[in-house]
Amino acid sequence: MTQEDVEMNEQPQQQQQDDPSYTVSSATPVLQHLKEIAALIETGAYAREVRRIVRAIRLTIALRRKLTPSVVSAFLNFGLAPGSEAHSRLSSYLPKDDQTDMEVDTASSPTQATVKHSPELEIYCYLLVLIFLIDQKKYSEAKACSSASIARLKNLNRRTVDVLASRLYFYYSLSYELTGELSEIRGNLLALHRVATLRHDELGQETLLNLLLRNYLHYNLYDQAEKLRSKAPRFEAHSNQQFCRYLFYLGKIRTIQLEYTDAKESLLQAARKAPVAALGFRVQCNKWAVIVRLLLGEIPERTVFMQKGMEKALRPYFELTNAVRIGDLELFKTIAEKFSSTFNSDRTNNLIVRLRHNVIRTGLRNISISYSRISLVDVAKKLRLDSPNPVADAESIVSKAIRDGAIDATLDHANGWMVSKETGDIYSTNEPQQAFNSRIAFCLNMHNEAVRALRFPPNSHKEKESAEKRRERQQQEQELAKHIAEEDDDDF
Repeated sequence: MTQEDVEMNEQPQQQQQDDPSYTVSSATPVLQHLKEIAALIETGAYAREVRRIVRAIRLTIALRRKLTPSVVSAFLNFGLAPGSEAHSRLSSYLPKDDQTDMEVDTASSPTQATVKHSPELEIYCYLLVLIFLIDQKKYSEAKACSSASIARLKNLNRRTVDVLASRLYFYYSLSYELTGELSEIRGNLLALHRVATLRHDELGQETLLNLLLRNYLHYNLYDQAEKLRSKAPRFEAHSNQQFCRYLFYLGKIRTIQLEYTDAKESLLQAARKAPVAALGFRVQCNKWAVIVRLLLGEIPERTVFMQKGMEKALRPYFELTNAVRIGDLELFKTIAEKFSSTFNSDRTNNLIVRLRHNVIRTGLRNISISYSRISLVDVAKKLRLDSPNPVADAESIVSKAIRDGAIDATLDHANGWMVSKETGDIYSTNEPQQAFNSRIAFCLNMHNEAVRALRFPPNSHKEKESAEKRRERQQQEQELAKHIAEEDDDDF
């Protein structure tokens, strides 16, 4: 999953701060758009409105493909004080561009003086340069720039910086992942997560938790990932994209831990909640969900593999599903070898090895339905077992399937037969009634939970007491108290 898998290609929605109908036009110079974004950030920082910072990031994502070294350099001259430490450091990361661009203004533009140097704008400059370097595939410079930006962030604790910081955390991890040095920043990510927790930066906590889970899963450290996930503080999700990532990583952890039911729910929920533009992310979710459903003994519907834009990517898993559905062990082996490179790149090869038992069980179920009695030798041939002693393996497989309830048969060890029991009319048994009762219980539970979830105002079931009734009640209480006091005096 790369950065394109999870980012939404949203069109910006304003030209000025109060014009929601604005969209980026190719006729307007890119530098002018960046200056408007800088003004938006300054306004958001001054008014402490985080939504303006979020809008500025969306506008930047729409412009990232149009950035050039000259435009970025001119914007640095506009947004940062020339000769400052941040300006000198960021300018050193940019490649030298000899071509002059007509849309680039000089540093002495009269509008430059109207933009003040603020921490938010400085962090935005770091983010802009980092995005530009990653898009230009200059990963070494991007790694150095991201490290410098993280060092600068440690000295800032402002709510308006949290949104920009979360994006910097993401590209910080991405730059190290692209250079194959992801393990080097694990300690820094843990320290940043601790700082974000202490500062109550919930968006930063979400982002850093996902980055740490991705870091652990990249090196197959599933136990450490689960320990971190279980101990990390949980709260209401602030970002849909981060929540989708969390569900995907949780589904992968649950799958490796053999908790297939929870894994299936997490993966399908991540695929449903993911943005439409995040095609690569949804493909990964569907790949893992297909494997988990097969491990659960389910056969995914054909429509899963025919989703728009996913037909080619899910083709190996479609053929794998077909082999599991038929129960053909030879076909399963052929497909596993044919698409081994795809399965290895998806990191699902170990899960596919687990599917071999499901294929054998499906084939055995088909045999028990087709034959009332069959020898274990023929069972081994039909299952195409290639072990040194196929008859003994077939006997153990049949015994385990009978014990688990996968097939309704008996094993005659003396004659070496598998005798299937006759399948009678299922409606003469209690199974339909049990299924009906379970559905009724499910509906009743849902109704009871809905009733319990209702909220009523306090004392709404009581009638509102009028002023006259209240006076009568108070008078009766006073008379009763006086009567009790007189009785007490009589006792003395």
